[in-house]
This record gives sequence, structure tokens and C-alpha cells, in this order.
Amino acid sequence: MLLRILTYVVPGNAFIHEMGQMEHILYRMIQYPDDIYTEASSNNNTLSNLGPLRPMAGVWEGSMGVDIHPFSNGSEQDTYTERYELQPIDPQTNGPQLFYGLRYHTHIVKPGEVETFHDQVGYWLWEPGANTIIMTIAIPRGQIAMASGTANPDSTTFALSATAGSDTYGICSNPFLQDTFRTIKFDITVTINSDGTWSYNQNTTMVISDRENIFHHIDKNTLSKISEPTPNPLALN
Repeated sequence: MLLRILTYVVPGNAFIHEMGQMEHILYRMIQYPDDIYTEASSNNNTLSNLGPLRPMAGVWEGSMGVDIHPFSNGSEQDTYTERYELQPIDPQTNGPQLFYGLRYHTHIVKPGEVETFHDQVGYWLWEPGANTIIMTIAIPRGQIAMASGTANPDSTTFALSATAGSDTYGICSNPFLQDTFRTIKFDITVTINSDGTWSYNQNTTMVISDRENIFHHIDKNTLSKISEPTPNPLALN
């Protein structure tokens, strides 16, 4: 079968902001069939095809989260408790492009409190044909993002990023956030630990309207499994 080379242009490990920093471009070459309409063959059992995401499937909790966020006099650090649910979805295709994935919801509160500190939904996706991981992010503050990175099927650590201005792996904010707390880059590193837990460390790079320097909003936690995932609908048939 004839193959067509599709080139993805993705901002990589640097970003552009008004201080004039140079942008770094990462070019990734992926081979897809010339037929862009015929769907890829897939396996109905998502859990067995998640690659590096497989250890993350299930319901998790972590009580030692650390959040460093901007505050009026500089920054503020809080601890948080998190419940993170990741459930497998049926295989998804864009013609020849195939994804296996996890639908997620993470809900975060401060210790001893009921009020939501942070809420986030989206998908973790694994594209085995490209050794690519995608994370979509939606939060109820009027902001969405899509981050991407590469990994091997057996990787126990991987990093993803999104950059403002990218047409592919980018960030979109409502006008208030764009003007006052503008996110120009998002990075997350995930580590699968040998004791069965997994950890993340994420850095949200922001330009804040009343400051000269960029701000790094840091969140990190380690999560322990409290229940197993529910197989995706096709796998239950």
C-alpha cells in the first residue's frame, strides 16, 4: 500500500512570549496509509492496548498534593487531596489513525474542606502507530488545552506539553484569563512507580498582567489505587 508522510509541526520545549524568547519547533514524521477514509483495525479490549497508560487505569486517591499558585503578594502554597478516575473507552479512529484511551475526571479539595479546589475532565489517549500520548484538558474556568508527547509502550515515565499559539497541541483561554493570567505553556511529567502508585509533576507557565517575570504554577501528587477500572463497553460484550 502506498504511504503518505504527514508532517506535524509542534512547538517543543520553548515558547514565545513578549520578552522575545525564541521558539523551538519539533517536527514529527508519521506514516499513514494513502487511504484517509478507511478505519484502522482495532482490538475491542482497550485495557490490553493502552501502552504506557495501562498502569494508570482505575480509580485513585492522593492526599499529599502540592499546589504553588500566584497570589497578590507573590505566590501561595497549598496542600490538597485528590480523587482521580480513569476509565477505558472504546477504540477511536480518524480513518487510519487509531487511539486507545482513558476518560478521566479529577476532583481536588483542600484537606478537611468540601469546596472544590480544582476540577478537571478530559482524555488520556495512546496512539500505538506513532508512539504518541495525548492529554486533553478542560477546566470550569473557561480554559482548555491539548498536550502531547512520545513514549514507548513499556515506558514508565513520559512527558507531555502544550504551547499557546500552536494549531495542534495548544491552549485556549477565555478573554479574562488571556488578558490577566495568560497560560503560554503547559508541561506534565508522569512517573509509574514500582510500588503500584503513579505520580505527576506539572508546570503551567503563565504571564500575569501585573508582573514583569513569568510565573510557574506547580502541581504535583502521588496517587494510590482504590479500585480497578471498568472494562470499556465493547470489551463487556
